[in-house]
Amino acid sequence: MSTASRMPCVDALKAVACLLIVLHHLAFYGPMSDIAYPLMPTVIDLFYQYGRMAVQAFFVIAGFLLAAKFAPDGATSLTHPIRAIYQRYLRLVIPYLVALVFAILCAALAREWMTSDSIPDAPSLAQLLPHIFLLQDLMDQEALSAGVWYVAIDLQLFAVAAMLLWLGGKVEVHYPKLRIIGPLFIALLTFASLFVFNRNTGLDETALYFFGSYGLGTLAYWASRRPLGMMWLAALGLVVVAALLFDFRGRILVAGCVMLMLGVARQLGVLERWQMPGFLTYLGRISYSVFLIHFPLCMIVNAVFFHFFPQEPIVNVIGMLIALCVSIIGGALLFKWVEDRPSNKRRLLAPTGLLVSGMLVAHQMN
Repeated sequence: MSTASRMPCVDALKAVACLLIVLHHLAFYGPMSDIAYPLMPTVIDLFYQYGRMAVQAFFVIAGFLLAAKFAPDGATSLTHPIRAIYQRYLRLVIPYLVALVFAILCAALAREWMTSDSIPDAPSLAQLLPHIFLLQDLMDQEALSAGVWYVAIDLQLFAVAAMLLWLGGKVEVHYPKLRIIGPLFIALLTFASLFVFNRNTGLDETALYFFGSYGLGTLAYWASRRPLGMMWLAALGLVVVAALLFDFRGRILVAGCVMLMLGVARQLGVLERWQMPGFLTYLGRISYSVFLIHFPLCMIVNAVFFHFFPQEPIVNVIGMLIALCVSIIGGALLFKWVEDRPSNKRRLLAPTGLLVSGMLVAHQMN
């Protein structure tokens, strides 16, 4: 996070992507969007169909920042990958578990006001445990909140990239001339993902499916630090074009555009100097917390407006805007109270205990 805070352009990209994802979920999960649809069908359809692609920006940025932190010149400084993966797990999972507690309670409340397929059922213990370890999709358990798949994939991507860089570092110790072996491993898996794995929807619960976007961010950072960096970035752009010609996917187009934007800005030296509106940079900093907390908050707003205004399109449009604002406020509070505090092992026990307590309370309410 400290790296991103010195890059206003990165924060602005995260802010825009965050807003698009919240708006996508507002359009995707009714009933407010269903009631408001006659007033703005095109807008809702656009957010419904394309808003989810904004998550690719987060993957590209995550790969970009990983390279900046652990291997800025291609040679890795990552000597203890398991420790780094565990620290990443703590960084992701502590606010995630707090938000999951809130999601369980909000779902229980929402079920009192309306019936909707978008409201998760009260979780069982078999469903809860995989969520704690970010294994819910791999174990075919229903998600307790929208977007929790992203947290699991983020950890998988980090773990795969960290192990590849560490392995490259081990090779470089014995063969010092092979300084590019770590980046080469990343590049090979990136290309394999773009041309093979990302075309297989059966792999969309694994890092292999999304590594194309993540790896493009990592490669863009390295390319931007090399002599003739613009040519290297152009080469990456051609790889993206080739992947799109081979099999067009909008998500890869988005990832390629974000990759080029970050790489060119880094190459021109404006990534750290390019000033952005304060609201965007702040929203970018809290974007992970907003991403975690927005769905349960939107659930509650949906339930309230559906209960009191089930046939008022204009009022439900206002409700969608209120849900967006409430999501940002909720994310700011989660960031301040949980995410922005230093992580340690003991802090993991509190949200885990809260999660179990939340599950018990939710069962009592049902």
